[in-house]
Amino acid sequence: MPELPEVEVVRRGLSDHVVGRTVARAVLTGSRVARRHAAGPTDLTDRVAGARILAADRRGKYLWLVLAPPEDDTLALVVHLGMSGQLLVQHAAAAPEKHLHARFDFTDGGPQLRFVDQRTFGGLALAELHADQRGAPDGVHVHGIPAPVLHIAPDPLEPAFDRAGTVRRMRSRDSEVKRVLLDQSVVSGIGNIYADEALWRAGVHGRRSASALTRPALGRVLDHAAEVMREALGQGGTSFDALYVNVNGASGYFDRSLAVYGQTGRPCPRCGTPVLREQFMNRSSHFCPRCQPRPRVSR
Repeated sequence: MPELPEVEVVRRGLSDHVVGRTVARAVLTGSRVARRHAAGPTDLTDRVAGARILAADRRGKYLWLVLAPPEDDTLALVVHLGMSGQLLVQHAAAAPEKHLHARFDFTDGGPQLRFVDQRTFGGLALAELHADQRGAPDGVHVHGIPAPVLHIAPDPLEPAFDRAGTVRRMRSRDSEVKRVLLDQSVVSGIGNIYADEALWRAGVHGRRSASALTRPALGRVLDHAAEVMREALGQGGTSFDALYVNVNGASGYFDRSLAVYGQTGRPCPRCGTPVLREQFMNRSSHFCPRCQPRPRVSR
């Protein structure tokens, strides 16, 4: 699943290519793409037609377009990328993609915006915008946060992020620190890839209890998470296959810089010990057994 850097790459592409344009019409294909929109696909396409796109916004892995419909209040078109969702900017004459589920034409006659989803776990939905309940400063998310995203905590790369408050919430959890990092209600945007990389940089094993770590140690983990995600963003994100791409179809290349994630058996860049992989929460964790010693088990 795409994580914060991959979603931010897409958001920036949308900001460059569709913000400021007016939707002429939207065409949805299939029943699943609008399944999260309770009023149904026809309501979604009717309300989107004629809307001007004011902004492309994000919190953690959640992405939305801020719309100003001609006869409605400002709305958010929330885009759920799921496991394989893509937003692509394509010329109208370009052949439709095999897994094309939605396309948006614009009044300027320029390139279309297309939603492509191979595994159909993603989708589109309209939602009302609400004031940010997390204390974001003025000018941040000025249009508000979509209702489905209000429960999501700020991510380490947004101005509303409260590092000290997040450390306190993490330390109050009597749970494995990697599990806490993946809890989007505590801190958003960090997925499996960047959790493993941040923990390796901090020298902390993911099965250490968050409550047993010191505040400075937890702060370092968060700082490394922000650091590694900024580095990934600078390289277009992490693209293991053709699914994670920018709006122009370009892949990121941060996978070449990963220290432990997906590096099972290869030498740790810091000490040379072979990287290990273990099962964790129906997924995998990657770590260096020397740099990140396992927590002791009490008898």
